[in-house]
Amino acid sequence: MSTEIPVLPDLRLEYRAPDVESPLSVATLLADRTRMGILALLADGPHCVCEMAAALGARENNVSNHLALLRDAGLVRASRHEGDSRRVYYERDEQAGAAALAQLRTLLEPGR
Repeated sequence: MSTEIPVLPDLRLEYRAPDVESPLSVATLLADRTRMGILALLADGPHCVCEMAAALGARENNVSNHLALLRDAGLVRASRHEGDSRRVYYERDEQAGAAALAQLRTLLEPGR
């Protein structure tokens, strides 16, 4: 089944370039295997760097660097737990994740 594309009589040259900076920032941040892995791991709840590094097969300092980017973007937050103050535990900020997803939807959903 094919869709017929309408032929327009004149070129539409009055269009301005759309503002894609916000969705581009989100896509650029997420376009990394380690950062995507971190976000996937954190879907199950808080984890420390050593747990994430072991699960991802990465060095702890590398995971820490990626966490810093995700933290700066507001997608994850860090805290120390009373029972284990030696380690920092990270968790996803679901509200920030929903906002990031909304930015991507502005480009990917039809009719927007």
